[in-house]
Amino acid sequence: MGKSLSEIAEELKSSQKKVQLIYAFNGTGKTRLSREFRLLVDPKDIVAETEQADESAENSDVKIIYYNAFTEDLFYWDNDLNSDTERKLKIHTNSFTHWVLAEQGQEPRIIDNFHHYTNEKLSPRFNEEYNATDQNGNSFIVPAYSEVTFSLKRGNDEDSENIKISKGEESNFIWSLFYTFLEQVVDVLNIADLSDRDTNDFNSLEYVFIDDPVSSLDDNHLIELAVNVAQLIKSSQSNLKFIITTHNPLFYNVLHNELSSKECYMLNREGDGTFELKEKKGDSNRSFSYHLYLIHTLNEAISQNNIQKYHFTLLRNLFEKTAAFLGYPKWSELLPGDKKTYLNRIIQFTSHSTLSHETVAEPTEPEKQIIKFLLDHLTTTYNFWQEAENA
Repeated sequence: MGKSLSEIAEELKSSQKKVQLIYAFNGTGKTRLSREFRLLVDPKDIVAETEQADESAENSDVKIIYYNAFTEDLFYWDNDLNSDTERKLKIHTNSFTHWVLAEQGQEPRIIDNFHHYTNEKLSPRFNEEYNATDQNGNSFIVPAYSEVTFSLKRGNDEDSENIKISKGEESNFIWSLFYTFLEQVVDVLNIADLSDRDTNDFNSLEYVFIDDPVSSLDDNHLIELAVNVAQLIKSSQSNLKFIITTHNPLFYNVLHNELSSKECYMLNREGDGTFELKEKKGDSNRSFSYHLYLIHTLNEAISQNNIQKYHFTLLRNLFEKTAAFLGYPKWSELLPGDKKTYLNRIIQFTSHSTLSHETVAEPTEPEKQIIKFLLDHLTTTYNFWQEAENA
C-alpha cells in the first residue's frame, strides 16, 4: 500500500544519513515533497512562499532552507512595458539574499558562478538603493539588492543594456545566488564555537533540501555542478543533513558516485495517487539504465569525433559500475594489465581535472584514442555490458 507525501517526508526525517538522494521522473511530486518536508521540519503557518523566505531568515531558529520551483518565485520580471528599455529582474525582499549580498559581500562570487555556467559576456548588476516614484506620483525607496539588470558585451565594443535573459539563464542566475548562499551557510556552521560565527541565524539549521537544480546545463557543466554540490556537502562538518531530488540520470549518477554516506531512493507515484519511496542499494541503481546512457553518450562522442574532457568522467563511472557489479574492490583492476598503472593515472587525472573551469575542454588526439580503446576493452571483455547494450 502506498503512502502520502507527508508520510514519505516522515520517513526521510527519520533517517540518520548525512545525505539522502532521490531519483524521480518529472511530475512525480518532488517539489510537493520538498514542501511537505519543510512543513514537517518547520511547521509555521505560511501564507505565501515569499513570506516564508523572509520570516525564516529573520528568526534564528530556522531549521531548513531549500531550493525548488518556489525559490524561483522569489524572482520576477519588470519588463518595462511602457518604454521597453528598463527590464529588471526583481527580488522579493528577504533576509537570506540581504545577508549573502549586503552583509557577506558575495556579489562577485555570485557573478563568477553565473559566468561560469552561462556566458562571461553576460553580466548581472545588482542595484544600489535609490528613490523612485509610482504611477500615482508617490515617492518610495527601492532597497539595495532588490533588482538585477543584465548587459551583454558585443564584439564591436558595444553593450546591450537591460536585456531580458532566457529562462535557462535566469535559472542559472538564481541557482548561482542560492549556491553561493549555501557555501556561506556551510562555512558559518563549520565554526564550532558559536561566539565566533558571523551570524546566529543558522544555529538551529538542520536540513538543506535541493530539488532539481539547474536542468538547462550541458552535460559537461551538469557534471561539474553535481561534483561541486558533492564537494560542498563533504566539506560540511556540522550536523547539517542534505536531501537532493532529481529527474536527471546523469546528475543522479555523479552524485551517487561522489557521495559515500548516503541513502538512495526511487520515488514512484502509484495509480491511486499514493507514493512509494523505494530504497536502491548497490547494483540495483543500474535499473536507472545509467550504464546504457553512458555507453550511448560515449559511443556518440566517438562516432562524431566530439570527445571532451568530461567524457573521461563518464568512462570512469562505467568502470566503477562494472567493478561493483562483478565484485572487484577497485575499478582500476578492470584496466588492461600491461598498461594498468599508466591508464589509471590518465583517467584519475583527466576525470578530476575536468571539474576545473581552467581546464581546456578539448582533449588531445592520444587522449581521444584512450577513450575509444578503454570503452572497446570494457564492452568486449565483460560480456554482460554488450548484452545490456543490445537488449
